[in-house]
Amino acid sequence: MGLGSVGTAIMLGGLVFIVLIVMIVGLLEAAITFVVLATVMLAVVTKDSHGQSIVSRLATRVGFATARSRGANIYRSGPIGRTDWGTFQLPGLAAPTRLSEHHDSYGRPFALLYTPATLSYSIVLGTEPDGAALVDPEQIDSWVADWGHWLSNLGDEPGVEAAAVTIETAPDSGTRLKREVSTNVDANAPAFAREMLEEIVDSYPSGSSTVKAFVAITFAASMRAGGKKRSPEDMARELAARIPGLTAGLEATGAGAAHPVSAQELCETVRIAYDPAAALLIDEARANGETPELSWPDVGPTAAQADWDGYRHDSAYSVTWSMTSAPRGNVQSGVLARLLAPHRDIARKRITLLYRPIDSARAAAIVEADLAAAQFRATSTAKPSARDTLGIGSAQATAREEASGAGLVEFGVLVTATVKDLEKVADAKAAVDNLSATARLKVRPVYGSQDSAFAAALPLGLVLQKHVKVPAELREKL
Repeated sequence: MGLGSVGTAIMLGGLVFIVLIVMIVGLLEAAITFVVLATVMLAVVTKDSHGQSIVSRLATRVGFATARSRGANIYRSGPIGRTDWGTFQLPGLAAPTRLSEHHDSYGRPFALLYTPATLSYSIVLGTEPDGAALVDPEQIDSWVADWGHWLSNLGDEPGVEAAAVTIETAPDSGTRLKREVSTNVDANAPAFAREMLEEIVDSYPSGSSTVKAFVAITFAASMRAGGKKRSPEDMARELAARIPGLTAGLEATGAGAAHPVSAQELCETVRIAYDPAAALLIDEARANGETPELSWPDVGPTAAQADWDGYRHDSAYSVTWSMTSAPRGNVQSGVLARLLAPHRDIARKRITLLYRPIDSARAAAIVEADLAAAQFRATSTAKPSARDTLGIGSAQATAREEASGAGLVEFGVLVTATVKDLEKVADAKAAVDNLSATARLKVRPVYGSQDSAFAAALPLGLVLQKHVKVPAELREKL
């Protein structure tokens, strides 16, 4: 009836309990108990189009109402804020994170984020994707294959817990173009050529966008369960030798020139995400040859408020969606092209693909269990549905690929749309709904947890499954 192993155990235990009540107390009390059990089971089984049961939706409502009654959805920082430390610390899940900077074996600085709540370390790699324009299909196929190999190799990397790919599109301020032209213009150039360049600098940034891509990789603080927790210095020493290999593997996937993100660059990225108005100031400072001094305790918002279906932070308002169903059938390499492209109704758009590699031992058990479940569904009835029949073929193909050395990963997608004007929120929501349909993704707003989803969509390496009170494995088995 759609129940998992835990849900089935609860139902069978309840039926046994009802039989005992009939034998010990009476039939009326047993009937009342049966009605209560049936109501609970019906709430667990009844799900909407996104796979959310009545129990799950009710728990989300209760949790958000409790947080709002405590005022936990409102954040005020700074010297006159509600926090005791007087800094602009990040709110929510990212609040306890600690940032340090180290150098890899090539001498490049890289930022190392430590999350005490989950005992994990994260590094962020910046990339410059080449895109698929004017690229041969054979080259695209090679990139896709190399990306699959890179994800598969993550499962063999010691201590890797998760990875996240963030693609962010934002309006171009034009300061980079102005700096490039001003530093390369020839003083002896004709007046007509100089006027043409000045006109381009003034008109080109209008309506143009910038695209940035980041890859965050999260490592466990201990190499094995029950092992010794490593300090930031020990972790940095180990990752310094592994980062060049990770960046070289990314460059083969079409990600372009990959480099570790420094602490200053990460601070600027997070600061702009929470306050988009700061982007122009940071770009102007860099255009003038200055580096804005930012520290990790001061990159958070001055004020933030999480609503049921949105998140207000400093100079902008954001809504985050999560994927509830992946595309069915064959997926082409350009399925996410329109979703990733800039959109005129969305000031800043952030697409984050979340990956959790599964080690080879667990992967083998999972694919075999999926194959057995698919065969059971198809043989349990005289007339199996087309979906059950195709499910056997898909499960068999997955089992063969895993047996031949392919890796297995869990994945998800977060979509964050940010607008500067509250009147544009409805347009942004409609745009994301249309774009997700073209990408063959089924998404829903992260109701009641917009602040947490916003932080998880940033390149911080946060693993959401390790922050929930009810483990994801238990919810799936219910």
